[in-house]
Amino acid sequence: MTNNDAAVEAAGSSRASGSKQQLKLEITEKVRVLCLHGYRQNGEAFKNKLGSFRKFTNKYAEFVFTTAPHVAKALESAAEPVPEQRSWWANKDDGSFKGTNKGGPAFGFQESLRCVEEAWRTQGPFQGLLGFSQGACFVGLICGLAKKKLTSIRPEFAVLASGFLSGSLVHMSAYEEAISIPTLHIYGQTDEIIPKEMSESLAAHFKNAEVLEHSGGHYFPATAQQKQTFINFFQDRLQEYLEHEELQQSGNASFVDSGAEDDNDAEVAAMTAELDESD
Repeated sequence: MTNNDAAVEAAGSSRASGSKQQLKLEITEKVRVLCLHGYRQNGEAFKNKLGSFRKFTNKYAEFVFTTAPHVAKALESAAEPVPEQRSWWANKDDGSFKGTNKGGPAFGFQESLRCVEEAWRTQGPFQGLLGFSQGACFVGLICGLAKKKLTSIRPEFAVLASGFLSGSLVHMSAYEEAISIPTLHIYGQTDEIIPKEMSESLAAHFKNAEVLEHSGGHYFPATAQQKQTFINFFQDRLQEYLEHEELQQSGNASFVDSGAEDDNDAEVAAMTAELDESD
């Protein structure tokens, strides 16, 4: 090997090594999920109620809980509203909310949407959404708005427990297109607050829906009977996420390697010219 050849090979090797170092990407080992509580709940209370569920899925997912900006209207039996009881929006003229109400308003919805968008932006990145009751209805609406590109939130999957279609007139357009992201729909056979038929109607708007029906009422189940379904769902979501990251990494590698080759050619030509002149 001549001095010229040795210098050229050394330059190319050094450049390639530097390119590989630039390509090292830190891949998150869990998917991150933004969670929306139900009516008269808050983020901290919802987190506590999902303790067993989070233990089941902790290996695959991290859950972040946010709280609605509105205080729920006081119950008739209470003298004043309770600050810890929150609402994403009101669908009755008296400022309260009821899931079965049809044709009503959506007071406070836009403010709540901005609140969730801010959480998605500042506490992310997130891959998925999870909601219970009114929160699950909200998740369904966000998925519809994301499909139409009417929100900055872009969920890759969703979990909807005791969910339902919003009866507010202003929300009807969010259900015009079927949603294709993977979803898990959870509801109870004896739910008297949100009858299972309402949750089934919501699930019908999703093309890639998995259903977990339990024998109980209006709550988020987390027993040994549901454990494997939860694990399988989040295993699949994590696998999809890691595969997506790997594809992005491969694409970036191809782009950087191509640029590195061009730079190598220019650098090698310049070095060759210098060596020729010195000879």
